[in-house]
Amino acid sequence: MLSTIAQFSPIDSAAFATEKVIRAVMHSDLRVLDPLFTTAYITRDHGYMVYDTLLATDSNFQIQPQMADWTVSDDRLTYTFRLRDGLKWHDGGPVTAEDCIASLNRWARSDAMGQKLMEYTASLEAADARTIILKLKQPYGLVLESIGKPSSFTPFMMPKRLAETPAGQQMAEQVGSGPFKFVQSEFQPGVKAVYVKNDDYVPRKEAPSWTAGGKVVKVDRVEWLTMPDAQTAVNALQSGEIDVLEVPPLDLLPMLESNPELTQGVLNKSGLQAQMRMNFLIPPFDNVKVRRAALLALNQKDVLDAVVGNPDYYRICGAVFGCGTPLETDAGAESLVKGNGMAEAKKQLAASGYDGTPIVMLAASDNLSVRSQPLVVSQLLREAGFKVDVQTCDWQTVVMRRASQKPLKEGGWNIFFTNWVVSDLVNPVINASIAGRGTKGGWFGWPTDPEMERLRDAFARATSPEEQRRIAVEVQRENFDQVIAIPLGQFALPSAWRKSITGLLDGPTAPTFWNVSTGER
Repeated sequence: MLSTIAQFSPIDSAAFATEKVIRAVMHSDLRVLDPLFTTAYITRDHGYMVYDTLLATDSNFQIQPQMADWTVSDDRLTYTFRLRDGLKWHDGGPVTAEDCIASLNRWARSDAMGQKLMEYTASLEAADARTIILKLKQPYGLVLESIGKPSSFTPFMMPKRLAETPAGQQMAEQVGSGPFKFVQSEFQPGVKAVYVKNDDYVPRKEAPSWTAGGKVVKVDRVEWLTMPDAQTAVNALQSGEIDVLEVPPLDLLPMLESNPELTQGVLNKSGLQAQMRMNFLIPPFDNVKVRRAALLALNQKDVLDAVVGNPDYYRICGAVFGCGTPLETDAGAESLVKGNGMAEAKKQLAASGYDGTPIVMLAASDNLSVRSQPLVVSQLLREAGFKVDVQTCDWQTVVMRRASQKPLKEGGWNIFFTNWVVSDLVNPVINASIAGRGTKGGWFGWPTDPEMERLRDAFARATSPEEQRRIAVEVQRENFDQVIAIPLGQFALPSAWRKSITGLLDGPTAPTFWNVSTGER
């Protein structure tokens, strides 16, 4: 019988003896490659392997130079970015300011923070091949934080010819300037994705910290293998057939802890927020009364008990900006955190005009961190009086299907579930899930809320922490009044890896594979 690893990647024994290879099972299969086509974290993780960013965020939430350094004029209206020496695309061409401007423009079409930045931008031009000049209409306090944001949608730099891919289309190639090259010829969706060291990459000299600093590649090759069955992945880790398991099942952690060849730890210490998302474009959730009834029916504890189980790894948290962050507040979240809203949910649903049409709820079968939410929430909604049609598919199908704005009879949807790293949520501008831009740049679900956009704009112009916090409370109240994003609690999941693997970094995009060394198998 073939070993687990042999089924996925035939091994040339001579090459294997000389190459340093890391094999990892990530939290999801990789199918969507364009990191500005979806906010799915597996696609973002792929992006960090292939692409680089002008600026980056370190572990102190400070913005640092990455591909470029910067200066700011005294009037705070002109930002000058200077590309560092030695930057090359994977196809051998030099990275230019024009490439980066096209990349920023493409990013800003998709990202809520990028959209807001461009509203304040008067011009974005190249002064020469290595110099980018961004001029503002008026001072805006989140320029660097926008360009250096660490997670989805990440402002990755790419050649101009790819950045000019028409809106709504995925890029035809994966050519970046990052620490790894994507091996297109070995890509098998549902089986594996392969990356090799970019020998032309020149790391920064600073120590690595989150997405900032020196991205020193210490291996020749990284393979992401798809193993949908959790027990198979755990067995492969224990036997040495894989090196890293991003999300082992919590109920199997004792088995891994007893293996002296393995170690484990939480790499993303700020954690994740579980979230439920409704489709505002089609009934019944185009009706705010129905949305409010659904919100009242939910409670975080039931969801977290199902998703995580172990209270050591989760916390009940009604803050749309995440608990443990400067803007944390529980305003408007009482029924979620206390679980006391079911009676009122039934009453409000009966008065809402809901006609009993089944709600199409998307459920991912192969992503452990979102697999249980539909089971719990569907039962709570049924108890409140909703009819629910749970449609199960793999996570990548959910990722692609949630982008559809079609009616239910044409493959549309009413509810899906996801997780956000807390660093993606920490203020009203970066938090894409609360934006009210509708179909004009809004995130999946497409709520239209002019008041929310007014508040987000006011936050962007706020000049003091006190004013920012006051506005953030108003934003959270508006979020729950209109039921835009529904946080279902906060949790952190440990990863597991063989002790021969050293140098894994923590951070909101972990695991990354620069700075990582591997011993002999």
